[in-house]
Amino acid sequence: MSTEQPRESRRDEIDTILERKDGGVRETRDEADKYTVVGAADRRTYANWLTPVEEHFVCHRNDIPDADADSWTVSLTGGLDDEYSLSDLNDEFPTVAVAHTMECAGNGRGQHRPETGSVQWGFEAAGTAIWTGTPLSSILRGRLDDADGDAWLTAVGGDPSDGDDVFARSIPLSKALEDCILATEMNGRPLPREHGFPVRLIVPGWYGVNCVKWVEELRLMDTMVVDGSLDRPGDHAYWQQEAYRMHPAGVDPEPNETVETVDTWAQLEADEPDHPYTFDQTVMSVIGAPDGDSAVSAPEDGTIEITGVAWAGDDGVERVEASTNGGDTWADAELFGPDYAGAWRLFRSDWDARPGTHVLCSRATDDQGRRQPMRISNPDAWRGALEADEFPWNEGGYAANAVLPNAVEIDVEST
Repeated sequence: MSTEQPRESRRDEIDTILERKDGGVRETRDEADKYTVVGAADRRTYANWLTPVEEHFVCHRNDIPDADADSWTVSLTGGLDDEYSLSDLNDEFPTVAVAHTMECAGNGRGQHRPETGSVQWGFEAAGTAIWTGTPLSSILRGRLDDADGDAWLTAVGGDPSDGDDVFARSIPLSKALEDCILATEMNGRPLPREHGFPVRLIVPGWYGVNCVKWVEELRLMDTMVVDGSLDRPGDHAYWQQEAYRMHPAGVDPEPNETVETVDTWAQLEADEPDHPYTFDQTVMSVIGAPDGDSAVSAPEDGTIEITGVAWAGDDGVERVEASTNGGDTWADAELFGPDYAGAWRLFRSDWDARPGTHVLCSRATDDQGRRQPMRISNPDAWRGALEADEFPWNEGGYAANAVLPNAVEIDVEST
């Protein structure tokens, strides 16, 4: 497919983004030269609740469209039969702001051994921003009298591809009506081009692939998007039914019209579907400070504060633990700061530091009792990995949330 071919134009996009973000991000290795990818340059990004636009990761496959806000429209199809300009959205509907931790479903892909996929993310493909825009519930109000309770809403991006294929993702209509918005601002500023200008779908608590950039169509459907389900030429279902599916090596996932649960972890634990979709984020945490870039001096009382962030998608973060010896022993950390559904929590832990080299790591547990596994499994383990406190190695490298790959080594010096 054309979606699998290298893209020369990504180089210019990356250079422009790096210049605009002025050191807040760095390029991430992409062996296939397909994606425009930059991630947070500094671990200390994860010691703060709000991620500046300059430090927020970027990931997309197709070229950034040359969009004009004055002429851009969002079409409502699938029996909805309407169209809105951006001024219509701003003038005819309420405006809300939501906090959302955006995480690429491939975050942690570079921690898989053997390597898999093209973009070798560490933990830098996550950030929390305030997104402002129009609630989908307001746009769709009064239009859904005949909609099935299990209906889906498919968002189509206006980003040009190498062929006729389109970037399309489906989410349950129930999720769309619960908390999703069409965003036109990020952290109080107009959306940057690389983040979806002029309008982007925000799906709080779900992986970034569901937050379609450059939205030009919203289509009400009885099923998830499958090939031939959109009134346009080309391939429609690649980004829903093939990419961003979790499976062992050498498997071609079968398409599904629907799934019983959109909880990614629950899909991993169940027998259906055979190859889970990446919707809701799995529980995750990252230590932001100390960052390990240089030695730290132990204060007179020996206490150093460990600070980081933890998130769990649609679920809440119930507990965070910190370890200063590579996971041999653990102590409870304190959750603090803003507490919004779909956004990460800050945590801190006082460390009685002694001179020497120490390995710091964190692990979070969500309100369903699911805790980050310690490591990523070998390729043969697949679904049995969770029982061994491992995250399943999968060919796409999706949804990884293992503890030890995100550990940080700290040198403590005597004062």
